[in-house]
Amino acid sequence: MNIEIKISKKRISYKKAMLFLNKRVDEVKNGKKRELLWILEHPTTYTAGVSFNQKEILDKKIEIVQSNRGGKITLHNPGQKIIYFVINLNNRKKDIRKFINVIEKSVIQFLEAYKIIAKKDKKNIGIWVHQKKIAAIGIRVSRWVAYHGCSINISNNLNQYLKIIPCGLDNRKVTSILKEKKIKPKNYENELAEIFIKNIYQI
Repeated sequence: MNIEIKISKKRISYKKAMLFLNKRVDEVKNGKKRELLWILEHPTTYTAGVSFNQKEILDKKIEIVQSNRGGKITLHNPGQKIIYFVINLNNRKKDIRKFINVIEKSVIQFLEAYKIIAKKDKKNIGIWVHQKKIAAIGIRVSRWVAYHGCSINISNNLNQYLKIIPCGLDNRKVTSILKEKKIKPKNYENELAEIFIKNIYQI
């Protein structure tokens, strides 16, 4: 159960990333490739999960990219870090809730390094700081292979969220490490990967 770690320095378009991710899912299902943890950034892209509603789009001029992940509409933009997974739960516990708990736990541990106290929300998936969302999670499962992942707001432009109702929650705001602590973390990708890998191996 050796997981490949892939860290992309250049921004990858959402569509290109999805082509790669979906291919990897098929390869993992067929035993041709290892599981994957991929850390990257996207250029500014609004994506809509399988349960999104048109009412969540406030600026009708923006382009929306449809996604097969769970969840509603969200934003990816420079300064936000994406963590994609392709994890074969056939080799672990077939428990989606436990896998999501691992993602939540990993994000919270990562934020602790910046003295940010983050928490889960029993009603709304994601990670929150003082009722403001700092990380979003969207997962899909096919034949017990879990994929897609989460996004963490590091130093991205939060004003771009004003064009949508993020994750369908119109009464909640968003935040980032930069907004909370006035710092721009650098060279943290390996540390982030280590936290996730350690927790995934405990499933």
